[in-house]
Amino acid sequence: MSLMVCGLFLALCGNVLVSAVLTLALQALLALASNAKRAMLGEPLLFSDLALIGAIFRHPQFYLSALRGWQKLAIALVAGALVVALAWLFVPDPAAHVWGAGLALASWAVLVMALRSAPYRALAQEPDAAADVACHGLVPTLLLHWLRWRASADPVPCLAPARLPAHADPDHPAPDLAGPELIVAVQCESFADPAELFADPAMALPGLATARAQAWQWGDLQVSGFGAYTMRTEYAVLFGREEAALGFRRFDPFLTALRETSYALPHRLGTHSWRSLFVHPHDMRFYGRDRILPAGGFAELVGEERFDPPGPGEGRYVHDAAITRELLEQARRAHGPTLLYAVTIENHGPWSSAKGNRAEHLVEGYRELVGKGDAMLTELTAGLAALERPAMLVFFGDHRPSIPGASEPGGPRHTPYVVLRFDGSGQVVPGANRRRDLTPAALHHAILEGALGRERDGART
Repeated sequence: MSLMVCGLFLALCGNVLVSAVLTLALQALLALASNAKRAMLGEPLLFSDLALIGAIFRHPQFYLSALRGWQKLAIALVAGALVVALAWLFVPDPAAHVWGAGLALASWAVLVMALRSAPYRALAQEPDAAADVACHGLVPTLLLHWLRWRASADPVPCLAPARLPAHADPDHPAPDLAGPELIVAVQCESFADPAELFADPAMALPGLATARAQAWQWGDLQVSGFGAYTMRTEYAVLFGREEAALGFRRFDPFLTALRETSYALPHRLGTHSWRSLFVHPHDMRFYGRDRILPAGGFAELVGEERFDPPGPGEGRYVHDAAITRELLEQARRAHGPTLLYAVTIENHGPWSSAKGNRAEHLVEGYRELVGKGDAMLTELTAGLAALERPAMLVFFGDHRPSIPGASEPGGPRHTPYVVLRFDGSGQVVPGANRRRDLTPAALHHAILEGALGRERDGART
């Protein structure tokens, strides 16, 4: 692999020394990025991360704000070395270019034959990035996982809209509560219970505590990502696909989501009977939402153009309060069965405060921003009750925050979720305070069954 890369550089620049330096610098850059990512998110660099390179340049604040100063400096130095080395001693020697092309082609041929051999076909059969990097190295793992991902991208069957029977049966009796006319699902950025996160009961969120006490259903959402990977939770809740069924596509399921749009919640509800809107105050091209979500049955995307940007000193992202107002306005205007799915962004950070960037200051900043999400939960509960329509509110966190020295990889990853139901008189319908810990994909099915007036009892996952 290294010989092939070196040959490509030699074919481009015609200088052996420069090619060797570029090859080593590229490997150093990948290793540095992987180590920084492992420290922050608990995962090494993945092949699917390379698909986000364009997003890094379009929205650098999402990624660079999570890096420490020395990490930013090291990446800048290595990247600068790549550019300097490419320009240094650029010798237009035809023979060197030909030798480089030959070396690249020969290395590629050997690599292809090796990958087709029985020993190599037996490698990396399961999507375990950490174990494969430890066993095979970073670059071979990137290549092997990409090949496994390509091989697993088989067509999936088209699903018909879910039409669960309206009558009860002995095994799964239907509840007395009719299906809602309005569903509001909120995927709250980095929403976690700070009382649990930092082992401090004084940090408990009052809105979350009240919602749990009133909830039809609540519990822990067993998300797979830590500190990032919003798209994994989002895909699972919207498409209802467990990660075990995705194989190597689990790392970034949005890359192949266009092939699975019949699984999407709007299609499963039925686009002729339900109108679905997706609300997110950000560039809808991120993760390809602008293409995937309409294909998944969303009739309208409410993006960043609908919201005023925060003013000076008001943070970096659109506030949760603004999303709350938009959701309640859309709910008031809704006629007929309507799904409103929102993704918040305010609590993405940075969590630094005027006092500094030490761990305790970051915790203080996080507690302030996560409180905005908690206030959103409280306001949505009151606002939906005031509509006096059969409705359901689903509120959950997409992943835990990564806060150096306070919330780091290696421990639990779950986030809270609550499901509240409202009858036609504006009352919250109690659910006997039932706790069920779910995967995000299981939450998809809980929403679907609740929407169709049918709830199934199930074991805690």
